[in-house]
Amino acid sequence: MSDQGREPGVPFGVAEVTGISMVPTLRHGDRLLVHYGARPRAGDVAVLRHPLQQDLLIVKRLVERRDGGWWVLGDNTDAEAVDSRAFGAVPAELVLGRVRARYRGIRPGRQRSLGVVLSWLLTAVRPVLADRSVSRRLRAR
Repeated sequence: MSDQGREPGVPFGVAEVTGISMVPTLRHGDRLLVHYGARPRAGDVAVLRHPLQQDLLIVKRLVERRDGGWWVLGDNTDAEAVDSRAFGAVPAELVLGRVRARYRGIRPGRQRSLGVVLSWLLTAVRPVLADRSVSRRLRAR
């Protein structure tokens, strides 16, 4: 994940998703509107620093608050575990912000007809909603 649009002191920025750990919620190449400094809650999709490699930003769903920090999971249960199953709870100070929306660019090579552009406009920008039922998924794993 890259943090392209973050200006110091500005509460919103843009980040880009790399990888498949958050499919179907987010896909590789999605761009995210991130609300930095927003109060995290269980179920939110958040941008955080990887606890073992803090120069790396990752995006995960916040499952629950534990003594050691936040338990985070990817939404793609088939993807390799690069979440709390691998590195444990993430300290709260490494949670940088909540993802508010995602948008997708027009795929390269697609024609730019009026129909394609209108279809893209209707589907490209979506809010990223909290999933308050994530604690059930945690127990199921």
